[in-house]
Amino acid sequence: MDFAFSRRGLLEGAAAVGGALVASSANAGPIAKVQAERHPGWVFGRMTGAAALTEALLAECVGCVYGIPGAQENELWDTFKEKHLPYLLVTHEFSAACMADAYGRSTGRPGVLCVVPGPGVTNSLTGLGEALLDSSPVVAIVGDVGIGEKAKPFQVHALNQTELLKQVCKCVYTVQNVSQIPGAVRHAFLTAASGEPGPVAVVVPYNLFIEAHDFRCPPPAAAPLPFDEEAFQKALALLSDPKARVGIYAGFGCMAFSTELVAVAELLQAPVATSVSGKGVIPETHPLAVGWGFGPQASEVAEKIFAKERAHPLKSGINTLLAIGVKFGETSTGHYVNPQPDRVIHVDANPANLGRILRTDVCLHGDAGVFLGRLLACSEKVCRPANPALTARIRELKADARRETCDIPQPKCGVDPLALVAALRRVLPEDALVFTDVTATEHLAAEHFQVYKPRTYFNPVDNQAMGWSIPAAIGAQRVHHGKVVATITGDGCSLMSGLELGTAAREHLPVKFVILDDQSYHYMQMLQKPAYLQTTATILAKMDYRALAQAMGLAYAEVTSHADLEAKLRGAICHDGPVLIRVATDYGKRKIRWIEAVRERYTDELTAGQKARFLARIGSRVIKPKDND
Repeated sequence: MDFAFSRRGLLEGAAAVGGALVASSANAGPIAKVQAERHPGWVFGRMTGAAALTEALLAECVGCVYGIPGAQENELWDTFKEKHLPYLLVTHEFSAACMADAYGRSTGRPGVLCVVPGPGVTNSLTGLGEALLDSSPVVAIVGDVGIGEKAKPFQVHALNQTELLKQVCKCVYTVQNVSQIPGAVRHAFLTAASGEPGPVAVVVPYNLFIEAHDFRCPPPAAAPLPFDEEAFQKALALLSDPKARVGIYAGFGCMAFSTELVAVAELLQAPVATSVSGKGVIPETHPLAVGWGFGPQASEVAEKIFAKERAHPLKSGINTLLAIGVKFGETSTGHYVNPQPDRVIHVDANPANLGRILRTDVCLHGDAGVFLGRLLACSEKVCRPANPALTARIRELKADARRETCDIPQPKCGVDPLALVAALRRVLPEDALVFTDVTATEHLAAEHFQVYKPRTYFNPVDNQAMGWSIPAAIGAQRVHHGKVVATITGDGCSLMSGLELGTAAREHLPVKFVILDDQSYHYMQMLQKPAYLQTTATILAKMDYRALAQAMGLAYAEVTSHADLEAKLRGAICHDGPVLIRVATDYGKRKIRWIEAVRERYTDELTAGQKARFLARIGSRVIKPKDND
């Protein structure tokens, strides 16, 4: 067949070419089946580029592809359907990236999105950036403009897809001929999950989807797990020191090794704090679990246990920090306010993360699972006797923290967000998947929402992409059948991705969308008001959420006081479809440790001149107040 190489010509010719290949493969069906059986895990036989790509995804046991079809990828999406590869149509490519991210975080396997070039790529960049900074394995299948002798200039969507994607991906595989397609996809999955996980893109010119080829593509060899033996011996020597009072700081890199982490903590009699992303790596009911962080921004339990407090029964607190599978990112450290321990051992699969924030004695480039296993194998060298004083102190501090969430006074205009967090924990099952968003309440949830199991609590941490939780929860619900999935979303965040509620309704995905409504960007107000004595661009329009739910096809519940909070939440959880739950929210004078610590740290870092300018501006506004917003 000979036709001018343009999108129109390609689309007109695709049906005829595809039909011929289908007929050919039907005639050779038994032979192809025998060949495939002889090469398990391979992409094997004569097929189109689209079919080879789909076979590669099937070989990786992909549970769902998230995205929106377009002219450059219609052949591919048609093949998804023909080969029964599960997919989910979304409303926006940002959502597709968030859904793939949630798939990766909640399953431990790379999530997949499929987008067209140009706006499909640019719309997805924010979600891919979140996956990159939060170490989530994602594979992005990206169509591209046509290539080859008959390719024309000025094609639609002719942005440089590869260069755009390089900014938010670990790696980008750019396919140049049809034979490379399945290998690029299989290597993308390997790269996405290896070392520090992250997003990887495969860019395929659209004309290659209908080209035929005889494929003989084996699965790639597994990447070796990194481990620095010399550094391990140095770490072992520090941990063997009887004077070492060890505290563990565990991150998302430990998520697949919860059992080993708990065993190591018990071996060392070490309290365990986590990063925000690491919540769930140890059950937060465990006697040695102290919450998240270990500075003034985070769990008060963790701060007091890790601190060098001479007065309390632990004498000098923690003097040796063992950080495993964790970055000391700005969000989890509250703008880097974590205190500096006497000695630090940092273990991470990415050498670029090691020793970047705290002064570090041992930087160990290694897989968290391998490290924990090796440490358990050396138990006789690091084993410590039970420390009842430590566990009693942790138990006492946890009881104090729980009292803070009981009998919370009723605010004037709605629900205290801490009361919402506490009620959600009471009504949700232990294995429920909870997705928070970029609201002031994300920090209350991080501190007070107890997590019992790995991969059940999720937060857009290091890119802080507003609107992440709604599509992320939908993406997770699509593959976690039978589990309760809920969001904690601010009204401002819901404006970013709220139309995705229609996807949940269309697919009958029973996510419980909890939206805190105070008609403002309250997070920004908490940061702006003390610094400027006024707020700017933070007031939102009043939204009729009942009408929105009705228009989208969701059930609706509304909570306006503490009295009906728990009953309304339980009713929503019992409903067998998606529910939008509006919670009229009144922050009142609710203080949030993370915000207070960050504000104090930021103020300390100002120069004398900068402080003088702030004080002068504030002074002028005290004399002559301005409008609030």
